[in-house]
Amino acid sequence: MSLADLERLRFAYSPLAEVTESLYMLASGRIQPVHCTWFDMTRERLRRVDTALLRAVVPAHPNMADFLFAGATDPDTTIEDQLQVVASYPPDLMHAELEAVWRGQRLPSVLQELVVDGSSGARRLADILWKYWTVAIEPHWRNMRAVLDGDVAYRAAHVTRGGIEALLPDLHPEISLHGHALRIDKPRHSTDRDLSGVGLLLVPSVFAWPNLVVGTGSNGLDPPSLTYGARGIGTLWETDTRKTVADDTLGALLGRSRATILTCVALPKSTTELALELGQSPPAVSAHLSILRRSGLVTSWRSGRRVLYQQTPLAASIVAASGAVLEAGSVNLA
Repeated sequence: MSLADLERLRFAYSPLAEVTESLYMLASGRIQPVHCTWFDMTRERLRRVDTALLRAVVPAHPNMADFLFAGATDPDTTIEDQLQVVASYPPDLMHAELEAVWRGQRLPSVLQELVVDGSSGARRLADILWKYWTVAIEPHWRNMRAVLDGDVAYRAAHVTRGGIEALLPDLHPEISLHGHALRIDKPRHSTDRDLSGVGLLLVPSVFAWPNLVVGTGSNGLDPPSLTYGARGIGTLWETDTRKTVADDTLGALLGRSRATILTCVALPKSTTELALELGQSPPAVSAHLSILRRSGLVTSWRSGRRVLYQQTPLAASIVAASGAVLEAGSVNLA
């Protein structure tokens, strides 16, 4: 890595990577304990999707196709952006990447048909990936994105305190930095890449843990990338399914409205997201957030065009001690 590479280090979100990594977990037959709740919520809906083709595109093999991680550029990348890249991916390159995934084995018949169909096959695959997204990932994307926001905020603070030397090795145990050499310890793979100033994309992921996915950028279409497990996924699905009312103790301490908002920001959220979730006006939510922030219970930071709010460690301990969780439905914030 040159100095120019270090200067071009940036974060991006990849909805398509979440699709791919969750498919990889399903193909392996080993649902990570942290994702069991997600699987229970999703398994029946998966019957609506052509999983036979998806299992062939994403088998439990050491390699993954580069096109399944293509098109991520920044935290505002959408699944539509990435699936457009898949739909227009060069057929010969898609064929070569699928051959690399299967490592000399004969391609399954569903993949042979996909390859023979050329551009129409790529578009068909993009459509099936979209259907999988709508049933398996999209219903949870808001909370998943909040986890990614929290991870990037943590990493940014890490850089401030310790620089790149503190950031990169902390992403995953397989990563180490030796001067300007970034080393990835993957015994099944051996390759060198001179980044030559093209930079490096860091992609936090909910479903990547405990793996690290290395994209070398060899397709010439995307920069080299590291897709790593985001911090804070341990309570993601708990947050997604909580239904009990905010505890009386916390409500008595802060007022029911502020207590509810405080439980909502266990994961980072913007004023607009909170207002939509609670069915209330943004000005009302903003006023309560200001009081919570001045009291040291909420921290805030800017992420692109949004300002995100999250519990401070003090607030997290108070919420945990009170046993308060979020009530489904609207809350009167008057």
